[in-house]
Amino acid sequence: MEFKDILRNLPEVQGPTEKKLSFNIKLKWTLIILVLFFILSNIALYGLANNALERFEYLAVIMGTSFGSIISLGIGPIVMASIILQLLVGSKILDIDTSSPEGKKFFQGLQKLMVFFFIVFEALIYVLMRGLEAIPGYTTIVIIQLILGGLAIFAMEETCQKWGFGSGVSLFIAAGVGWRLFTAAFGFLAPGRTLLHCLSGEGCFQASGKVIALIISLINADSQGAMLALAAILATAILFLIVVWAQSLKIEIPLTYDRVRGYSVKWPLKFFYASVIPVILTAALIANLQLFGGLLQNWMGKPTFLGNIVNGQPTSGFLYWVGSTNIVSRIIQGSWEWRLLGQTLGHVLFFMFFASLFSVFWVKTSGMDASAQAQNILKSGLQIPGFRKDERILESILKRYVMPLTIMGGMAIGLLAALADILGALVAGTALLLGIMIIFQFYESIAQQHAMDMNPVMKKMMGG
Repeated sequence: MEFKDILRNLPEVQGPTEKKLSFNIKLKWTLIILVLFFILSNIALYGLANNALERFEYLAVIMGTSFGSIISLGIGPIVMASIILQLLVGSKILDIDTSSPEGKKFFQGLQKLMVFFFIVFEALIYVLMRGLEAIPGYTTIVIIQLILGGLAIFAMEETCQKWGFGSGVSLFIAAGVGWRLFTAAFGFLAPGRTLLHCLSGEGCFQASGKVIALIISLINADSQGAMLALAAILATAILFLIVVWAQSLKIEIPLTYDRVRGYSVKWPLKFFYASVIPVILTAALIANLQLFGGLLQNWMGKPTFLGNIVNGQPTSGFLYWVGSTNIVSRIIQGSWEWRLLGQTLGHVLFFMFFASLFSVFWVKTSGMDASAQAQNILKSGLQIPGFRKDERILESILKRYVMPLTIMGGMAIGLLAALADILGALVAGTALLLGIMIIFQFYESIAQQHAMDMNPVMKKMMGG
């Protein structure tokens, strides 16, 4: 059996037989996956002695997980496989023609095989490097649970792609961000406490939510506390408005429909052309580096070149200089240091560079380049008015916009993510940016699907 035959026969979630699924079916499966995700994130690992990863709360958001649960691996294996394969294909180390059906199938099979590898690899690393330390004699049991949880997340992601609204990776991140945003705004329980502690008379109240903290600070005339809470709320609100506005920026290509004389439409090319994927990949890259640095430090018993990681945060080394600090709160508290300026610059440059790089790789490997778009337009029976119906002409016109939008949009979204981190929003900036963009995209996808179901003519034109 050849290697390509192995890739073709890997287990997968069976897709629907219908060309276009109805709104109700997509909504049903999206909600089922979401409920399953929250259930699995609350199932603790059996045989776990110590959870050294619980201090990496920021990483848990980016990786769509809850450390210490059966899905502790989260989307890490999926994203790492995607990053490595895109780098290999983009640099031509692997010569795969993703524009052809055969090449795309080979690419997807290779990606799935790499995901399986990283599920096993990361499960071993987490346990053997004592990030998730097992009770003596339970090491194998904990590793098996992590592998099963990783496979469950991968199956749920594939199910969401084929039966739900969009990517499961995006859904898991948005779910985590939404939950943490609510608790960050209105939380009143001290960390590690539940309602059971309150009912039993133990101390549990703490103004952890910024909205509650702002009210209490105003009542107690605590100006510094009020300013800190207000700064976080304003940063979140301003970021939300900027991202929603930027999402609406686009270039529209006028097209005519050759089957219906006099009918015209506009083909939108968004400013964030590669969508939220580049930021997910960039944030996951730095999150995995930080996680690996912490595990390596635990294992060796001393800091490495990646930096000295204390309570989940790097205090030196490479990870410090590409990391972020809430400079607004530092200024309010009077603890500003000039070296934070160098760290802020490093963080901004890191995000802008890698977000633009991943934008280019994603567009080239996911069928969003000018050539693929030209084919999609012609297959839809559309053409640019005043030009001959020729794929080469259409591709040359689209090339003027696609790659510039890819690079500029990638740099812009990288800059927004970095600024969000250093301004100190309610949730870690990058995670909040991802959450806003993902929820906005889900809203657009749901609205479009609903409109198609309500309008049979539109459904027919969209290929339904």
